[in-house]
Amino acid sequence: MSRDGLAAGTTRAIVAEAGMSLASFHYAFASRDELLRELVHRVVGHELSAAAAAEVPEGAGLADCLRAAAAGYLQHLEREPGAEQLMLELALHSLRDPALRPLARQQYRAYTAAATRLLEQAAAATGATWRRPVPELARLLVALVDGATTTWLVDRDTAATQAVLDAAVGLFVAEHSELAR
Repeated sequence: MSRDGLAAGTTRAIVAEAGMSLASFHYAFASRDELLRELVHRVVGHELSAAAAAEVPEGAGLADCLRAAAAGYLQHLEREPGAEQLMLELALHSLRDPALRPLARQQYRAYTAAATRLLEQAAAATGATWRRPVPELARLLVALVDGATTTWLVDRDTAATQAVLDAAVGLFVAEHSELAR
């Protein structure tokens, strides 16, 4: 699905590529929808791991932490563009199918939870506090990253995307945080 898109990810195509039987697929997953839920969980986990794995220098400030996380995510995006395109495709497809709509909600709840953890960890590591509720800021961060992801998938301009993320972090931190006293 990362390579050929969501529509190409039929259970028959998946088992053919995996070299397994359809019965084996259904032993692991009750349905394709269950596989898609697991896919969301794993991809969001990879995204968060990429953002969290970024090296942050000793004594770094809040903006430095968030810039490092953004750079880590951008490296992930460059390595796994098909996975990120699939996630966008999956969200939009799920919104059109009432049976799958909960999957899109689950996907964005997972993004928001990951952003919440990232913001809380960055604040704790730097002694900063957020002026607005972290869940609200996490939703804003998800919207920023979604826009940057979509734009990068269209133009593949890493330098421009990095510059936009750097500027967004600067504005985000200046507007919404303060150092602990």
